[in-house]
Amino acid sequence: MKKIFCIASALLLIIASRAQDEPVKVRNANEDQPEEKGFKKENLFTGGGVTASFYSGGSVLGVSPVLGYKINDYFDGGVVLNYVFNGTRDYYEPNDKYRQHVWGPGAFVRAYPIPFLFLQAQFEQNFTNQKYTPKPESNMYAPGSFSANAPSLLLGGGYSTGRIKGGTTFFYLSILADVLKNRNSPYVDVVYPNTADERVRILPVIRAGVNVGLFQGRYGRY
Repeated sequence: MKKIFCIASALLLIIASRAQDEPVKVRNANEDQPEEKGFKKENLFTGGGVTASFYSGGSVLGVSPVLGYKINDYFDGGVVLNYVFNGTRDYYEPNDKYRQHVWGPGAFVRAYPIPFLFLQAQFEQNFTNQKYTPKPESNMYAPGSFSANAPSLLLGGGYSTGRIKGGTTFFYLSILADVLKNRNSPYVDVVYPNTADERVRILPVIRAGVNVGLFQGRYGRY
């Protein structure tokens, strides 16, 4: 037993002396890490944006929380839950009001050709509840409401404060347009509705938001 103890002690002393001779390696957040395969939870991110669009006689305001995933160094993808409020005035009776509440799920993809600029495509299926309120003294029109749904395909691009390695959070500003031009979309303006002169105009959709990395740990992996 004493002989075994002496051998074990000698081995521990050798290991300890070699460990002291080796430099201590400290992980640097800026060093490239070995590429890992498969799903990586640190590539998940959340955040979202706000929507604002203003035009003559109305406005569009909304919020859109997201859950996304960094696919690689150039692409992000994810899902979004959308809510938009749209308020307008009647073209024929300026004091009559339309009020829309719109909600719906969607999915998006962003491409980053360079870290601070991106292109975005986002598909949404929006459900609309609209209420029409005439002015109190009106005898021509009665109050009314209706429900509808419409697909939207928002295309555009924007600027970010930097989607770089090691960056976990950044802000962004984007300009999008609904190219499908469905008359029930919250992102279009219907001129002279329900007449032979009806026209659907695309409205610019300006969104500002934040991207927040999840499960980044101490070193802010992204």
